[in-house]
Amino acid sequence: MKMSSFPRSIISSNHAIYIALSACLLVSACDETSQATHSSQLTKQGVKVEAKVNAIETSIFKESDLANLPSDSSAHWLTTELLVLPKSADNYQYQLLSKQSDGFNSIDLSPVSLPEKLATKFPHLADFQVFQVQLSPEQSKHWLKQQIVVVAIDKNEHAQKVSFVQIGAVIDALYTQGDNDADEVTDLGATIVSNHKGEGVSFKLWAPTAQTVSVQLFDDNLQAITGGKLEMVEDAHTGIWHVLANNEANYAYYKYQLNVYHPASKKIESLSVTDPYSLSLSVNSEYSQVVDLNDAVTQPENWLVQPIPTVKNVEDNIFYETHIRDFSANEKRLSNANFKGKYKAFSETNSDGMQHLKTLQAAGLNNIHLLPTFDIATVNEDDSNHLDIDDNLGKVCAITPNTSICQQPYDAKQSIKSRLMSYAVEGDQAQQLVSELREVDNYNWGYDPFHYTVPEGSYAVDAKGVSRLVEFREMVQSLHSLGFRVIMDVVYNHTHQAGLEPNSVLDKIVPTYYHRLHPLTGAIEQSTCCDNTATERVMMAKLMTDSLVVWARDYKIDGFRFDLMGHQPKDAMLAAREAVRQVDSDTYFYGEGWNFGEVVSNSQFVQASQLELGGSEIGTFSDRLRDAVRGGGNNTRDSQGVGNGLLTFPNDSLSTGEQANDKQRNEMQNQAQLYADYTLRMDQLRIGLAGNLINFPLRTLNGKKVLGKDIPYGDQPTGYALDPADTINYVSKHDNQTLWDNSQYRLPFNVSTDDRVRMHVQSLSFALFAQGIPFIHMGSEFMRSKSFLRDSYDYGDWFNRVDFSKQDNFYNVGLPPAEKDQANWPLIKQVLAGHQGRDQVNAEHIQRSSSAFIDMLAIRMSSPLFRLTSEQSIIDKVSFLNAGVSIQGIKQDKKDGTEKNSAQQTGLLVMFIDDNAGEPVDDKYQGLMVIFNTSAKTQTFSYNFKEDFNADVESSSTQGYQLHPIQQEGTDEVVKQSTVTSKGFTVPALSSVVFVKLRR
Repeated sequence: MKMSSFPRSIISSNHAIYIALSACLLVSACDETSQATHSSQLTKQGVKVEAKVNAIETSIFKESDLANLPSDSSAHWLTTELLVLPKSADNYQYQLLSKQSDGFNSIDLSPVSLPEKLATKFPHLADFQVFQVQLSPEQSKHWLKQQIVVVAIDKNEHAQKVSFVQIGAVIDALYTQGDNDADEVTDLGATIVSNHKGEGVSFKLWAPTAQTVSVQLFDDNLQAITGGKLEMVEDAHTGIWHVLANNEANYAYYKYQLNVYHPASKKIESLSVTDPYSLSLSVNSEYSQVVDLNDAVTQPENWLVQPIPTVKNVEDNIFYETHIRDFSANEKRLSNANFKGKYKAFSETNSDGMQHLKTLQAAGLNNIHLLPTFDIATVNEDDSNHLDIDDNLGKVCAITPNTSICQQPYDAKQSIKSRLMSYAVEGDQAQQLVSELREVDNYNWGYDPFHYTVPEGSYAVDAKGVSRLVEFREMVQSLHSLGFRVIMDVVYNHTHQAGLEPNSVLDKIVPTYYHRLHPLTGAIEQSTCCDNTATERVMMAKLMTDSLVVWARDYKIDGFRFDLMGHQPKDAMLAAREAVRQVDSDTYFYGEGWNFGEVVSNSQFVQASQLELGGSEIGTFSDRLRDAVRGGGNNTRDSQGVGNGLLTFPNDSLSTGEQANDKQRNEMQNQAQLYADYTLRMDQLRIGLAGNLINFPLRTLNGKKVLGKDIPYGDQPTGYALDPADTINYVSKHDNQTLWDNSQYRLPFNVSTDDRVRMHVQSLSFALFAQGIPFIHMGSEFMRSKSFLRDSYDYGDWFNRVDFSKQDNFYNVGLPPAEKDQANWPLIKQVLAGHQGRDQVNAEHIQRSSSAFIDMLAIRMSSPLFRLTSEQSIIDKVSFLNAGVSIQGIKQDKKDGTEKNSAQQTGLLVMFIDDNAGEPVDDKYQGLMVIFNTSAKTQTFSYNFKEDFNADVESSSTQGYQLHPIQQEGTDEVVKQSTVTSKGFTVPALSSVVFVKLRR
């Protein structure tokens, strides 16, 4: 909408009232001689204080006195009344200073004790020295708009040290801990509103440390509108700046202009910034746009009446991790070439990708998990200014003339893809070109948040304004119509930039508040990769929650996967889920519960981590089952897993180097180590198959129950869940090598191609047949490769290609980029040479893998026994046979105390799911016998019910069992050789077989 001018009437008649109110509050805030906080207020909180009451004075120190002193940012203002500093052996006095135009105002700090409540709230600061700050709340708010420092003063009244003050906690105390505070405001951002005068636009920005704020409006051509600069007024109670404009602001573009003190420059900055509550954006996110998501113009046809798939139980979910560009970037059957890598590719009907999704859905897949689709900062949204793999070298050299291929004669019409295909796969030229172009290509995973609540523009055919919103909704609607729920990958744990950097938003509006700072240096923590956000802060948690509600309510997103969720407080996650449940009752939250960084082991708050979320039904990815199947670590040949040959197909890694000096001794040691590793991995895998439960009873050992929590995983327990919905089972996802590449690192050289395919499919079967919720990496079902690339987040289509026509898995298309994998090149070359081509698959292999996966997917969804919904149900029904162990001559005991004499068959994992135990859940089957044969030979498991640790009855009959009907009619001809006789269950090599017992 084009606007050439902006009349004065756009400003609400309430504007004068706001100015008057603000002036009144400002006078109060500026009254530096008003009485300081009474000691009695602190006494009520359990704080011991001195009787002395300190007044605000003009400091004796000038800026020049402090400029060259030692400094840090170790002062933390926690509440209006309390500030902490690291303990010091020096007998200093301390003053709090606030910068004024002609110097500093100061107040003496008096030592007091820290209340237990605050020590609990800020455990990482519990050992600091505490000081009383005698300022009223109004005075504190005024001081926060200036530079604030603490000065250490010696007995001669000389300043010795300066500590810049971290203010995040006191901002929360002042603006979020009372009634009708900032966190209770529900309409931050730009909102089209109606009142007795008609429609208008309310602009609200929370910026409590800003000195002035205005909003500048822009027309469709992004030109400033004459008369479109609106001065905003602060509500001193909430810290929210507000102005009400008339309806000519509808769908206008806008930016905020702030004057605010910024620690990055240590001065007052005049900043122009987009809205953190943006709902629409211009191309490349340079301007926010006023929009109403309930307006039909923002919605595709029939948006409000679309059918939305549901699941009966959370455990019925299966997640298919999809990157929007990867899904169609290599697609040959699009109706429009412009849809490649875009939202619109999901509305196609005849493409290979959509046909494959339909096949998966028919087998039972019910969730498409989309890697980040919110606005990201690292892909240019203007197609003319970024590179696509099909662009020609002429465009390459026009956009990035310093690229090495532009320094020599080249064919301007040759495509980037053609050039890459011309390079020898054993060389490093392909990775060099991909690496040189990665900053200007159109590829990124998207873990670089810019604006949290707007769809990413680079995935839209038209990235400007409302168009991208409609295209995103079309994608969601199309997936819903196919029977898929839509999951969104969200990244609230960090921002792409902070400080005064171009893509900084939050840190320009309330500097240092939204990010987690080092407690001593004040530097933004970056353990996540980038600038860590502080979701322990009330308004950052609110931003996350408000954003999630928009995605669930207005974009009909059915669940959320949280990046590095362990960096966020458990309480914030639970509160956010409750808010989302108010608009979508069957939402599901899951994420990465890794425990590391500055928040490790609850050092700053109780984390949303694996070990803390048990029983919450917020799922966390289980690295336990993953490592048991595919081996621990990455880029290694030294650590095999059950799925790629541990003990059953040992590779040569342990008999090389110095160990070869004493071959016999080392072979014995290696075999013992292999068996110990195998025994532990098998136990970890069993617990994983049982939902990773803390309390799952695996067996008795020397008269003692061994539970999930007793099986070690490094220095942590294997079992950490209290409910199957706590656990996400996977063996491959976007991070690290694909499952296929990971296995080629570890497999023995002599394994045949056919056996490699079987081992690959079997590895996926562990995730599909486990209790908990399966998570599948797109393309892993047909052996997707990234040519050993460990971290492909920004390395273009060449290494990230997926072929849904199932002709190629793109294995060994060149050495992976040097930045991530150069140290691994020697091992990669050794592995490729050693496998002698047995690691290369053809279209028949790829189709065979895909079809076998689809059969297993259908088997999972054929019975609720694979999807039990409670800890007790799993404990009642699931048990593991062939699980006996012998440790230092002690044989496994049965639960009646008698010894078991049977030995564990190597390479055989037997899971029995008995629906006769506990409350029945399956009308069709009374029992499932799931046998994973990871060995190189056909094996028969002699079923003796006495060996079932959970059994209440004894029986040795296999009568009534048969191969699962889906496997009987399936595509895997080897599995069809499985048999059931009175002697037991016979299973071919490298097969995961399900036997069922029908109800009579």
